[in-house]
Amino acid sequence: MPALAKSVAGLVEADQVRACLEWFRKERAWINDQHLKLCRIPAPTFFEQKRAEWMAERFRSLGWDSKPDRAGNVIASLPEYRDQPGIAVTAHLDTVLAPKSPDDVKLASDGRMLGPGVSDNGAGLSALLALAAVWKASPPVEDTPLAPVLVANVGEEGEGNLCGMRYLCRPSSASRFKAFLVLDGPSTERITCQALGSRRYEVNFTGPGGHSWSDYGTGNPVHALSRAVTHFADQSPSGGPRSAFNFGVIEGGTSINAIPTEARAKVDLRSESRERMDQMAALLTASVEKALEEENARAEAAGRGAAGRLAARVKEIGSRPGGALPDRSPILECLLAVDAHLGIRGSLDCASTDANVPLSLGLPALSIGAGGQGGGAHTPAEWYQPEGRELGLRRILLAVCLLCDDI
Repeated sequence: MPALAKSVAGLVEADQVRACLEWFRKERAWINDQHLKLCRIPAPTFFEQKRAEWMAERFRSLGWDSKPDRAGNVIASLPEYRDQPGIAVTAHLDTVLAPKSPDDVKLASDGRMLGPGVSDNGAGLSALLALAAVWKASPPVEDTPLAPVLVANVGEEGEGNLCGMRYLCRPSSASRFKAFLVLDGPSTERITCQALGSRRYEVNFTGPGGHSWSDYGTGNPVHALSRAVTHFADQSPSGGPRSAFNFGVIEGGTSINAIPTEARAKVDLRSESRERMDQMAALLTASVEKALEEENARAEAAGRGAAGRLAARVKEIGSRPGGALPDRSPILECLLAVDAHLGIRGSLDCASTDANVPLSLGLPALSIGAGGQGGGAHTPAEWYQPEGRELGLRRILLAVCLLCDDI
């Protein structure tokens, strides 16, 4: 670590690096403008193409080679390092919610940006553009073994199942990247070096349906689904290791006076422990089976017989792998040295990000925020305050410079 601290101090004294660090302050208005423009382009998961095309054009206008891969990720490289090994600096394109019109993303009187995706992940994507612009305006380092490769990737949110990062880390291309620095959201307070595993399921109950009066007693999928949710919530294990579950989507029914023919739920399970995850997955299946048995027993008791019975299915629709950096990993040592120089006290944490994929494969990866402050992610009230963004951008630049030379 003392050697790395010396490297950071030496970096900051270099004229080219000082010019870059100052550039972030001078070009604050330009960065904010790019941030607002990209967030006004809708990019819900699986429909990121328009924002991807805009990002690719911006990279090219800043002097980078830029092209999409087959997954839809935008890859930007310095022309002189085309197709050579590098450090992947990534930020996901997609958002949970999308603006219905450009006016949904706006600037408040207190300087905050308001609207879907302005924090998660407008902060990360605008940091990619700032890094692209400053590197071409005044390259901070030259003749290094590696160079940054900037990636705006698809499929991080929701049911995207990290498809963009999975494609990037497939065996035929992962060897190009010596490390992954994932920019996700705002702040400088966290360093995600442990990948939180998650599994997503769709639960489906189906039946014959009918009239709420004349067919009363026929198995009701909504009633059965409600029982399954209650059984699972009541029996879900508590205490360590830290775990969580969320029934995030529930659908079913067509009319107040019609017994539904179908009811569906989408469930997110997360845990720091693979064993606990398996336990929760087994409990979900058991809860569905118990609810099905109870609802069919009610139908039998009401005299509806086999014609009034329900069926159920539990289907896995996504899985995020877990993983962790080994102790004293060079990528973490580099970032901690930068943080010590800048006076940042980031805490190590476990979270679910694009870094899950490389970490699960034993590749060096970290996920950090891109500076500034934000809140309300995944809600209509999302906001981002760019004040203090420069600290996050300086952190990213210095870390990338070290990684290009030391990994």
